Order: sequence, then structure tokens, then C-alpha cells
Amino acid sequence: QVQLVESGGGLVQAGGSLRLSCAASGSIFSINRMGWYRQDRGKQREPVAAITSGGRINYADPVKGRFTISRDNAKNTVYLQMNNLKPEDTGVYYCNVEVVAHRVFEVWGQGTLVTVSS
Repeated sequence: QVQLVESGGGLVQAGGSLRLSCAASGSIFSINRMGWYRQDRGKQREPVAAITSGGRINYADPVKGRFTISRDNAKNTVYLQMNNLKPEDTGVYYCNVEVVAHRVFEVWGQGTLVTVSS
């Protein structure tokens, strides 16, 4: 069984910064892709950023140049550094990882709320 624990959300003014963390634990042989999604009220969950085990990174267009995703493979942890936050970045941020154990499967975190005030 694999669990994800997220942290780092909160309330921040526009232009501020936050750093999200997501740590995976449990029966893990390795982790392929690690990513972040977000969902605001009344909207669909959307991808924000992702990083592969080889270090290839993708960002959604609205966050390019402001957000940075990174990972620490020794700690099975992925980070999302969010700078110059905007009110439209508000939402619940979910961590998603592709785990290699006895099989390959995806795991979702519980979500952490980010609120950006104008």
C-alpha cells in the first residue's frame, strides 16, 4: 500500500510564494512520473506540472515561468515552488504519482488548499 502526504498549502497575497511538498511512502520499488494537479470550485481538475524519473518536465501554460517542479528520489518526494501567485491559482492542489511496486499504478494525494487573495 502506498500513501501520499501533502503539505505547504495556505493563504497568501497575490505576488507571494508557496512551496508544496508531497511525500510517498509504503511498498515502493520506484516512482515514474510525479505531478501536481489543481481544482477550483466548480471547475474540472487540471494538470499543473509533471516531472518524469528521467527529469523531463512539463508545465501548464498558465504557470510557466512562475512555478517550478522538482523531486528528491531518495525521499520519494515531489515539490512545487509557486512564485508570483495570482488569484486564479486558487484551488486544491493534488499530488499524483505513478508507482512501480508489484505492478504499476497511480496514487493521488488528499489535496492541499491554496488560496491567493487579491
